[in-house]
This record gives sequence, C-alpha cells and structure tokens, in this order.
Amino acid sequence: MDSPGGKDVEANPTGSATMELPVLTQPGLGETTTTVTTITQTGGDWSSGLLDVCGDTSTCLMGAFVPCCLDLSLAHQYGECVCLPLLPGSTFAMRVGIRERFKIRGSVCEDWTTVYCCYPLALCQMIREMKKRLKTQIYTVSTLLESS
Repeated sequence: MDSPGGKDVEANPTGSATMELPVLTQPGLGETTTTVTTITQTGGDWSSGLLDVCGDTSTCLMGAFVPCCLDLSLAHQYGECVCLPLLPGSTFAMRVGIRERFKIRGSVCEDWTTVYCCYPLALCQMIREMKKRLKTQIYTVSTLLESS
C-alpha cells in the first residue's frame, strides 16, 4: 500500500497502527524490451482437404516422389526426432497428435484410414496443416527512457 508521502505502508498485525517502510528501489532509466503474445489458431476442421494438393506444389511433389523425406520433415516440424518415421505407426501417431494439438474434428478411426489408405496425401495434408497453424506473429516493442 502507498501512503501520501511516497513510502510503502504495512498494516500492523493488530490492525491498529501502521508502520512506514522505506522505498528500496526506484524505477531506472534505460531500455525496456517487451515481447507480445504468439497466436496459434486452434479448432475446426483440417485447413485443407486431403486432395487439395495444388496449394503447395513443393509439398505435393515431395509427397508424390519421396514421401519418406516428407515424413522426416513432418517429424521435425512436429517437434520429434527425425528418426521417428522409422518406427511403425509413427505417422498415424503424429496425425492423431496434430489433430489433438490443434483441436481438429475427427476420430482415431478416420486418422488410421487416412494414413494407411492414402499415405502420401495424408502426409501432404499434415505438412500443410503444420505450416498454416504454426505461423506465428511475434512483435517486439522497445522503449528508450532518457534523462532530461
């Protein structure tokens, strides 16, 4: 609590009298840096359909010709070890994880069917989703205080 004299006031445990405490620190001059929030979209459906391959040509070509490399890239973007795709069922697990992380509607059965029946298309869709949902906006604001 502040008193009119600019000193902190603390109530006595009995509540009858107050005790003045000296101010130990004063605001200083210098540079202050503030980082503002990162925004991530969550909820809804997949941002692109399973067959929407024309929106991202490089991902489409990788999915068509070297899906294993696309799977390694997906594991890296997902935040896992790039060796994860070498484990059986890992792509299915990442799809379920992406759906859960971003609160995308669907079921484990749909995820399994998509990964095991349309593996290259599922990889492309997952990469597109990670790219879209992980676009972050970080703003840095600097304020310089000078003495007069």
